[in-house]
Amino acid sequence: MLKQILLILPFLIFGQTPHLSSVQIADGFKKPLYATSHPTDTNLLYVVEQAGRIMLIQNGKRLKHPFLDINNQVVDPNRPGDERGLLGFAFHPDHEKNGKFYINYMNNDGFTVVSEFQIKNRLRTDHNSERILFDLKQPYSNHNGGHLDFGQDGYLYISVGDGGKAGDPLNAGQDLNTIFGKVLRIDVTQIPYGIPKSNPFYGQENKRGEIWAWGLRNVWRFSFDRENGDIFYGDVGQNKWEEINYEASNSKGGLNFGWRIMEANHCYDPEENCPKNGLTPPILEYPNDANYMRTLTGMDQPDVDGCSVTGGYVYRGKQIKGLQGTYLFGDYCSGNIWSFKVKNGKAVEFQNRTEEINLAGGEFTNYISSFGEDADGELYIVDYNGGVYKLINQK
Repeated sequence: MLKQILLILPFLIFGQTPHLSSVQIADGFKKPLYATSHPTDTNLLYVVEQAGRIMLIQNGKRLKHPFLDINNQVVDPNRPGDERGLLGFAFHPDHEKNGKFYINYMNNDGFTVVSEFQIKNRLRTDHNSERILFDLKQPYSNHNGGHLDFGQDGYLYISVGDGGKAGDPLNAGQDLNTIFGKVLRIDVTQIPYGIPKSNPFYGQENKRGEIWAWGLRNVWRFSFDRENGDIFYGDVGQNKWEEINYEASNSKGGLNFGWRIMEANHCYDPEENCPKNGLTPPILEYPNDANYMRTLTGMDQPDVDGCSVTGGYVYRGKQIKGLQGTYLFGDYCSGNIWSFKVKNGKAVEFQNRTEEINLAGGEFTNYISSFGEDADGELYIVDYNGGVYKLINQK
């Protein structure tokens, strides 16, 4: 259990934070994976469905017509545990002027595709406007990463998994000549894209210049603290440990988070006496102790920590006083939700928020597929079963 490893991790529990709860904003989505608001309108939410659609919630009402529908281009995730489909969505920082947004999906030919679209209006996409930035043939069907977001520097960051299967058979995480097992950083103002000269491996021989961070297995959601630019990566573990990696805003990039040499803080390959020099350990780890097959069949597992981390966000909204600067994240398999703050590069004030937030009205919910953040910094939780919830202060 997570509480059992507090003694060996740098957790310090200080003070009290607000009592939290949640309210369902809308339901009935088909395998939703992400939610965010319009950049200037928090009453308009965009919900990514895995089969290739982005649906809308306007003023609390789920609209029938999709904002984007590329279902015919995207692998239809029709089997339990399928990690393919439409996985990521981000608005351009200057979206209000240029109408651009970006998506990350797996196409029917087995390629990860990152592309740009233009909108017709806030409720409709110009489906003829797609511009592909790059595509990448996947060697296996799993570990596709898929998240993308813009940093405060205006560059697009993209998570790419290690290629799949188990144990990183390609050793992609530690290979700087491939973009598998990495987070990339690119410039979308150039065609098809540019590589910032400030990237850590720019212009170096046998190293991909797009790479920002490496040694990652399968980052399932990363986020930027909108106040200071710190980055949090939720990296899904192999079979023993899940981890949250942290990168301060003053980083110059190039951090190696260890996979497959390590799984979180523990040696993986080799199993003992692994070389740790130059590796950046996670800010937090927790046991991978849930049964994944039970998760896929919908069986309750209330006494476990989890088996697939879902990265979250630092709260910077105004509606929940006292929660400022708190990072919230969860686990797909267990439905657990936790929070902590960062102090001097360490995780402090760690708390389990699962019962408090009371997702789905107290019913056991074990499919936390994503968190989301709106234009005001308020946070949302996406349930793969079909619901979108807003984090609120408990009354």
